[in-house]
Amino acid sequence: MTRRDLILIVLAAAKGRPYQPVQLQKVVFLITRNVPDIIDKGPGFTFAAYDYGPFDAAVYWEAEALRDSGEAIITLSPSGRWKTYAASEFGITRGVEFLNRLPESVRDYIYAISAWALSQSFGSIVRSIYDAYPDMKENSIFNG
Repeated sequence: MTRRDLILIVLAAAKGRPYQPVQLQKVVFLITRNVPDIIDKGPGFTFAAYDYGPFDAAVYWEAEALRDSGEAIITLSPSGRWKTYAASEFGITRGVEFLNRLPESVRDYIYAISAWALSQSFGSIVRSIYDAYPDMKENSIFNG
């Protein structure tokens, strides 16, 4: 699977619910950290400790490529302060096809981590990542 495929399955796992940027970044980080061989074609993600924990701009690049192919929907949040990321109907269909090819334990993990992230506030998800991965707190500007 490529990193673009991974973004697609993460978006599809949310079943059309939009991710906030922090949620998308942290879900992809957790999957790549805890299922390290999931990306087996092309470059992987290289998360670095940043202002609010693990960050890789390639997450957004791949989401934008999925938007360009009709598999993702990127819109401004209601406040207009950030973008949200969701799978289109076409993206959900394709992403679920990829998900169904994964071992059941990996598929269940992706669905569970997606549901968890979507239920978290900005502060809660950042604190949780810092608690579990203190190395990702380096360079943080988060005081919550």
